[in-house]
This record gives sequence, C-alpha cells and structure tokens, in this order.
Amino acid sequence: MNNNVEFMIISKLKALYLHKFFRMVSINQLTVDFGGFSLFDNISFLISPKERIGLTGKNGAGKSTMLKIIAGKQQPTSGNVTVPKDFKIGYLPQHMNYTDTRTVLQEVELAFSEIKELEKRIEDLNLEVAERTDYESDAYMDLIQRVTELTDRHSMLGGSNKQGLIESTLRGLGFERSDFSRNTGEFSGGWRMRIELAKILLEQPDIFLLDEPTNHLDIDSIQWLEDFLKTYSGSVVIISHDKAFLDNLTKRTIEISLGKIHDYKANYSNYLVQRKERFEQQMNAYRNQQKKIEDTEKFIERFRYKATKSVQVQSRIKQLNKLDRIEVDEFDKSALNIKFPPAPRSGNIVVNGEKVSKSYGDLNVLSDIDYVIERGEKLAFVGRNGEGKTTMARMIMGEIPFEGKLSLGHNVKIGYFAQDQAERLNDELTVFETIDHIAVGEVRTKIRDILGAFMFGGENVDKKVKVLSGGERTRLAMIKLLLEPVNLLILDEPTNHLDMRSKDILKQALKDFDGTVILVSHDREFLDGLVDKVLEFRHKKIKEHIGGIYEFLEKKKMESLEELNNVKVTSNEDGPKEVSKNKLSFEERKEISRRLKKAEKKVAKCEEKISYIEEKLQELTETMNLPENASNQDLFVIYGKTEKELEETMEKWEELNAELDELHDAKNQLD
Repeated sequence: MNNNVEFMIISKLKALYLHKFFRMVSINQLTVDFGGFSLFDNISFLISPKERIGLTGKNGAGKSTMLKIIAGKQQPTSGNVTVPKDFKIGYLPQHMNYTDTRTVLQEVELAFSEIKELEKRIEDLNLEVAERTDYESDAYMDLIQRVTELTDRHSMLGGSNKQGLIESTLRGLGFERSDFSRNTGEFSGGWRMRIELAKILLEQPDIFLLDEPTNHLDIDSIQWLEDFLKTYSGSVVIISHDKAFLDNLTKRTIEISLGKIHDYKANYSNYLVQRKERFEQQMNAYRNQQKKIEDTEKFIERFRYKATKSVQVQSRIKQLNKLDRIEVDEFDKSALNIKFPPAPRSGNIVVNGEKVSKSYGDLNVLSDIDYVIERGEKLAFVGRNGEGKTTMARMIMGEIPFEGKLSLGHNVKIGYFAQDQAERLNDELTVFETIDHIAVGEVRTKIRDILGAFMFGGENVDKKVKVLSGGERTRLAMIKLLLEPVNLLILDEPTNHLDMRSKDILKQALKDFDGTVILVSHDREFLDGLVDKVLEFRHKKIKEHIGGIYEFLEKKKMESLEELNNVKVTSNEDGPKEVSKNKLSFEERKEISRRLKKAEKKVAKCEEKISYIEEKLQELTETMNLPENASNQDLFVIYGKTEKELEETMEKWEELNAELDELHDAKNQLD
C-alpha cells in the first residue's frame, strides 16, 4: 500500500475519531405539562461525552421523567431531545416488568446482538476486499474504511472476549458461576434488576441513564459498579440517594426544582454547599423585590383616585403586571436535633456468641462462629446477600433456633428494626398517637417536629396507621423504635425508605445514642463516621475489622484482588472445578418452596395492580392534555391521588421483593 493510500486512511480515521469524540446529547426547551401544572418549563442543557452527572431534586420534581424523555420512553409537551446518529442509549428504570424465560447467561448474551451483526458484516466486507484489485480507487478506500470502522467498533465492544466480559460483569454484580445456568424466572425482582443492569453494561452504550441502580445492590456490588462507571468511556446520568456513590462518581449535579434546572459543576456534597449560597442570594433578591412591590402598591393605593397622578399610577400598575416575579426554591433549612432517652446501663458484654451455627436442613449458613459485642460499640454487619447477616440478627433476638451458645449480657434491652417491623404497628392509632404513647421526657415537646423530619407533616399526623403506605409505616416504625428506652439497637437496612435529610437526622441520633448499635446496611455514607467496627459475613464465618467502613472497604479491596489472583491460579493449574451442591431435607425444601410460591404470588398480584394504575395514569394524562380540559382542576386532583396510589403500591412491591430476596438467598446457598 503506497503512502498516498496510507495518508487517506489515517485522515479518515482521524475524522471518524473527532466525530465520535464531539458527539453530545442536547435537551432543547423541554416543557412537560399536566393539566394546569408544569413539571418542566422550557428546560435546556447539554450532556457532553464522558460526563458523569447526578440528577437531583425532591420527590416528584421530575427526575425519573427526565430520564424517560432522554431515553425516548416518554414524549414532552414541547421541546425535544437531540442525539447523534447511531447513538446508543442504555436506560435502567427504577421499576420494571419482566417477561424473559431464558437462563441468566442466555439473557445477558442478548447484549451482544450488535457484535454478532458486526461479525457478519466484517466477514462479508473482507470477502469483497479479497476479490478487489482497484487498490487506489475511492470505492476501494471506502471499503477499507468501512472494514476499519466496523473492526474498531467490534474491538471496542469486546467482541474478542465476550465470555470474559460476561463473567466479570455478572460476578461483579454478585452472581455466582452456578447462577449462570439458572432460569431468570427463579430470581426475585432485585436480582432480575441486576441481570438487566448487566445487560446494559455489556451493551456498552454511548450514555448510561440509571435510575436508582444501587437499590438492590450490596456493598461489594456497589463498589464494583462505581469502579466500572468511573473508567467507562461513555457518559453517565444517574439518580441515586446514595451520597457516597454520587460523590465518588459524579463531577456535575443538575437539580430540578420548581420546573427549572440549576446546573452545578460539582459532586453532590459540593453541590449542597453551592446550593445553600445560591438560596441565600435568591432570598436577598426576593426580599428586595418584595420591598419594591410593596412600595409600588402603596404608591398606587395612595394616589389611585388623584387625577394629577393618574399617569404615574397607570405606569406603576403596568410595571407590576410586567414584573418577572422571583420564586424562592422550597429548601427545607430546618435543623432538628433528636435526643433519645438515655440507654439503661447494661453489662460490659452485650452479646457473646460461642460456636454458633445455623442450618436450614442440610443447608449450612453459619458455622462455628465466636464473637463478642461490648457495651457502647457501634458496628456494622456487612457481606453479600445470603451470607447470614439478617439470620444472625434474628438469632440474637431469639426469633429462630440455632446451634451453639448465644447469650445476652446483664440488663440488655433490645430494640429491633426488621423488614416486618412496620406490620406490628397498631392499625387503629393515628400517626401522632403512635409516637405520643411511647415518647418520654423532653422529646414529648418535639413530637410534631420529629414526625415532620420523617415526612409526616401537616394533616398526615392525624392519619390512621391502617391507611399508611408501606414506606410510611416503615418510617413510623423507625421513629417508634428510636424513642423507646433500650440499650441495644439492631437495625436491618434502616435507610431503605428514607430520603437524605431523614437519613442524616437518624445518623446523628444514632451517633449520640449512648447504647450499643448493630447495623445491617449497605449504605456507606450512612455507616461512615457512625460505626467503629465491621463484622464481615463471608463463607459461613465472621471476620472482625476494627475501624470505620471506608477503612474496611479499602482493606477489602486488597483482599479481593489477592483472592481473585488465587482463583485464577487454581483455575489454570487444576482446570475448572465442579460445583458441589448441598441438599435440603425434604421437609425444609417443601417449606421453602411453599413460602416462595406464596411470596411470588403476592409480587405478581402487586405488579398487576401497578400495571393497572399506570394505564389509568396514562389515560388521565391523555385526557388532561385535551384543550378543553386545560383548566380542569378536578382532573389534576384525581391525577395526584392516582400518582400517590402508584407510589404506595410501588413501596409495597419493594417490601414484597425484599421478602422474596431473603427466601431466594436461602435457596441460593445450595449452589
């Protein structure tokens, strides 16, 4: 090939590279109206290549709607989203309906449909190149360029290492090799979401749109996803309530508030600082404008009926009518410091476990464990799902039988927050009465403030417990628990239904608590600065780590790399190992199967209700968009109630799936 041909190839490849590098997504004058309510009002912004953007705003601000519109799943009232030609979008919604019936491996291999198509096209073009002799013609050069482009794309997508990519992605998201051949229908909603996330990651799109991707992930999987997205060559737009995840990943934060956006070149923590400064500036401008309006109105009122001032009065009236009124963002600046009753003094040893084991039939979950928890310690139970964290918490509570010895210290009084804790509330009491019955001391004067901090404001305090949604019941159970005089708190995933402000309040309350705290949680930001010891559940054992959660994670990363290297050596030397499977006794297997079927039916029934409500919302949206209904406020009220019903049903669906996850985790121990 001569120098001229080589120069042409290099030039075209450079042009191709520049074309790819400068591809942006443009959101142009986006407006979304629901009846007389505007969710978005003329919003515009750009998403550049390789950007990491956190999308934030209070519940109902429109974050998920924004992702749907960018993904092309929902159309705006006006405006548009412009994406480059052949631009691939990877969209993970917060809630999904599943219809797949393949194995895990077969399902994720669907992500490589483009690779298979590329391989066929490259093969056809190479055959054509081999038959050509017009090496310096434009047609030949175009052919060579197409082969080069397709080969580069094939390489970029990992076409030569498909199986390696699949395995590393699934393992990173918490799957075992033995899961690869299982049917996807055997997995709970949380694990199905992981399969969908794996597919999106393997597709390697130009942009990821991820709505709460960490909801169903444990600490190991969250860290793996975080590391993957940090080094990914495309863009990422993400919605998450995991502050640490956002801080470690994002460099830009877009806040949706009152139909507008506020764009910050900062991660989440720095955005909070800048937002506070902006709010103060906004308040100053608002006060100045209000003063100007007040002075103008006084002038109009004073001289309205004086003929000599009629021109000036009319001028001032026109000024008021034309004035662009400053709206103040609805920031909640209140700071609440909850002080819980002092913990009754217990013995120095709070929990002492000796040779503790737990099995379900032939399925061994925990084996010969020794550990001690001392008075005043605040520690975390961490590990992958199914490793026995919740099981140990229930054993301490005496809810399930076990082998070995597990004793509580002198005068230990336990407060326990579990997944079913919300169901134990008295349905006939109001929200206020539920807390009023157990509050003591100074806290009694702050009941309404405490309830407000946990999103029970206004008339909500007078609601009967029986009409609360699953999420509301959970928050109320948390408040009730934390106001009772105990000296050992055991909290199993306490932050699942809390927003960031409520989590901060709860965290500070636990830091100030002078008793002992055991937390089962994957929320790193919540655990950071709160726990001083980590108990890691792994391979049926417990390993103690002294220090905070980030010290543990740093050490864990090193250990994981060493373990990964050892696994590779073993695999290379000894060949693939056959996975042995424990078997449950007939009665235990029968019981787990019965509970699984019951839980799956509940989930399916809940999903049917969600589909029905979503269809109802779609019909209402179409009705409200009709010109004759533009000012029909009754429709808007109905829409709001229906949206609330959907939110409550979604929360119930999450609770049912959490229960289903636990059952599947027990079953997964067989593999």
